[in-house]
Amino acid sequence: MIQTVKTIPELRERLGVWRVQGDSIGLVPTMGALHDGHLSLVRLSKQKTARTVATLFINPAQFGPNEDLDQYPRDIAQDKAKLEAEDCDLLFLPDGGEIYPPGHVTKVRVEGICDILEGEFRPGFFTGVATVVTKLLLQALPDIAVFGEKDYQQLQVIKRLVRDLDIPVVVEAAPTVRETDGLAMASRNAYLTPKERDIAPVLFGTLSQVAENVGRGVSAKDQAQWGREQLERAGFGKIDYLTVRNAETLEEVDNASSPARVLVAAWLGKARLIDNVAV
Repeated sequence: MIQTVKTIPELRERLGVWRVQGDSIGLVPTMGALHDGHLSLVRLSKQKTARTVATLFINPAQFGPNEDLDQYPRDIAQDKAKLEAEDCDLLFLPDGGEIYPPGHVTKVRVEGICDILEGEFRPGFFTGVATVVTKLLLQALPDIAVFGEKDYQQLQVIKRLVRDLDIPVVVEAAPTVRETDGLAMASRNAYLTPKERDIAPVLFGTLSQVAENVGRGVSAKDQAQWGREQLERAGFGKIDYLTVRNAETLEEVDNASSPARVLVAAWLGKARLIDNVAV
């Protein structure tokens, strides 16, 4: 069975032993409901470090009042089995009181980049993410921390806070893992009905076409509008955004004169799907 620790002192004790042995350490933060996308992060960490620690904590601070905290998929036994199959060295499984002890009031907020896109539609989300990730990085002090490109804005937020707060960790980005039909793997895909699941791959196909056309010099704003219309025709509901942004700052652009990313968040039934493609 994979070793499991539930407290910060236990975590630091185990990692301290590895450090004395000269082992490098990788950290893979998750909220559980693990799929192959998460496991690809574990594999990348194992390629780059001697020891890999996965964390499993459903962070209440990144859920809004009307979001799916209570319904978020949970299966700790299955998650442990998947991590064990990947030879992950340690699971950090704290409860809410361990991460946010009584009287906890400090929050980490990354100005600017937290307020757009996901930040506009999910106020407070990135403050919750930035706070818990900062805490996990300081609790473990790994050599590297691995995050997926599927949550692209989150990745940029974490890179910025690590830089700004001088946290001594290298942030590694892992490519998005997709189903055979292109749908990005995500825990919330479980909310899709069979009919919606048949429609869902249109999201990646549309983003890919937008990215290709913008890369050839077509107006990004025109292509974003075309993409939204394609999704609506396919049966998607509310489209929170479909936009072309600078790959680092996430500022809106109208051409591919610098590295850019097409990002989307769109509703399909009860599932809010997010994805992105490089231009």
